[in-house]
Amino acid sequence: MSHPPILAARAAHEVVEQALALSRADACVVIATESSAVNLRWANNTLTTNGASRDRSITVISVVGRSFGVRSASTPSDPDGLADLVRAAEQAAHAAADAEDYADLLSPASTAAAPAADMFTEPATRTDTAVFATFARDLAEAFGRTRAAGQRLFGFAEHRITTTWLGTSTGLRLRHSEPTGSVEWNAKSAVAGGSVWHGQSTRDFTDVDVAATHAQLTSRLAWCERPVELPAGRYETLLPPSAVGDLMVGLYWAAAGRDAAEGRTVFSRAGGGTRLGESIGPAGLRLSSDPADPELATTPFVTATSSSAMSSVFDNGLALGATDWIRDGALAALVQTRASARLADGPATPLIENLTLDGGGTASLEEMIASTRRGLLLTSLWYIREVDPELLLQTGLTRDGVYLVENGEVTGAVNNFRFNESPVDLLGRTAEIGATTRTLPREWADWFTLTRMPPVRVSDFNMSSVSPAS
Repeated sequence: MSHPPILAARAAHEVVEQALALSRADACVVIATESSAVNLRWANNTLTTNGASRDRSITVISVVGRSFGVRSASTPSDPDGLADLVRAAEQAAHAAADAEDYADLLSPASTAAAPAADMFTEPATRTDTAVFATFARDLAEAFGRTRAAGQRLFGFAEHRITTTWLGTSTGLRLRHSEPTGSVEWNAKSAVAGGSVWHGQSTRDFTDVDVAATHAQLTSRLAWCERPVELPAGRYETLLPPSAVGDLMVGLYWAAAGRDAAEGRTVFSRAGGGTRLGESIGPAGLRLSSDPADPELATTPFVTATSSSAMSSVFDNGLALGATDWIRDGALAALVQTRASARLADGPATPLIENLTLDGGGTASLEEMIASTRRGLLLTSLWYIREVDPELLLQTGLTRDGVYLVENGEVTGAVNNFRFNESPVDLLGRTAEIGATTRTLPREWADWFTLTRMPPVRVSDFNMSSVSPAS
């Protein structure tokens, strides 16, 4: 018996249909993804590598009774591979216990995401090296300026377009194509500790200003020429958008409604329940997500390959809409699957892959520096780890530039620190919030790139110990 090609030769939507046709389960979800990526890497003022890649993968979720099984594969070459994948998911479902989050799969009539079915048979959208044409030319010019100044540039740029197809045995057919890009810079000088970083998130590299970025890196290297040693302690600190992004993404990932209701997180209310409605930040503060945001557009429906406190495989295809997590300084929503929302007697508010913090401020980071009598200016945070989930206490390190600000000017570079802070507690202690801009969280850049954050002033940021890192 001959078998049709599985992933390598067939269109992704055809693979989804074939997998659904092979299913013998009570219900089935099939998710196919195809990614196209290009990248550039540079070191010591020279482009060192460039690359391009494509990959395809398929996930089969089989539902038997009230249990489910999941199996995934990337580009099976064996003609029997897809059937084997479907059978393996079914076997896993038969062996599994009933799922706590069980729900009927969504149908086209039960989700507002259904209009996306019109695009289901379209091929994947792909990127190519043309996206770097202007960027690479400007980067070569920056290399010349850096060599002349006796400095070195290192970095990495990537552009990726991921197309997702989702099909279910209930007739749901959805497709979405999402471009994402990022560029990370590291500039070094001959001065001890002379290392600075900058990162940017972008959809297509048309908004990446190489000359402006290089000028910023150069000015920060100049700040490194005067080293200043400071002890651990609490300092007035200016956090740039990137560092704020890392802290807010950590807060967002800890906002599972089910965990809060069970009394296990910072969002749990003493005595039972959650802190919904409580003030956790200054008036006017808003933390939100919107898949239709024109600058941070992301997948407008749920694609879940596993179930957890933050997601449910039974919610696949559920339409995503604009959600305020914090509104006017008060906790307005937690991440809820359909199952946890039923227990909480509230709406389902699934995780969305973008995040914006806005406090209504208009000041730039430079203007906030100018209004600082004495304090620290950070560049980025690194190696962030959770210490206490009930407080959302986190620890981590500063990296590639901590500066002393005196009387509105940067006067030197300070040693690195280890910090201990809770992003929730920090919101309540925020002294000033600047203008919100698109940024790239450094620590979470591989997992969460779509953020808009403001610079923030904290009057007593806890630098718990001096770090030997340089």
